[in-house]
Amino acid sequence: MAITVAVAAARRRRAASRISASPSWLMALATRVVAISGLDETDLMVQALRAGAEGYLPKSSEPEELMPPRLALLGGWAVLPAELLAALVRPAHNGPPVTAVLDDEERRLLQLIAKGCRTVEIAEELRLSERTVKRLTASLLRKLRVSSRTEAAAVAGNAGLL
Repeated sequence: MAITVAVAAARRRRAASRISASPSWLMALATRVVAISGLDETDLMVQALRAGAEGYLPKSSEPEELMPPRLALLGGWAVLPAELLAALVRPAHNGPPVTAVLDDEERRLLQLIAKGCRTVEIAEELRLSERTVKRLTASLLRKLRVSSRTEAAAVAGNAGLL
């Protein structure tokens, strides 16, 4: 129940901040929403954070353990339990890795991108025109569902292609 209230409060606060024309000093006094729950359901915690809560604290915390996170929130920090942070950072494994659908040429292109090679260098290495490399790179980015070469390099690193 408490998590549902926090989600609703966070949504109201986020909506109000979008339409507010208040002076900056007044916005500095804005309410900060922290979700507090006795449930250890990661989905509910994530829902609260997506709704705009700036932190999540378990009800099982001792009173003296609650003061430092609250002070951090007032300082503009987000506060999350270590388990929740690990769940948010951990990549989702909902099937085969995205690199499993790449053919050998796409893997080679991804490796060159991950090494930081420029389009000209990739064209020379693969003996292709720059225009073809740009087209292949755009296709690869779409296939990997990323929007930049940097994100593609991160995918390559996570897949062990480096």
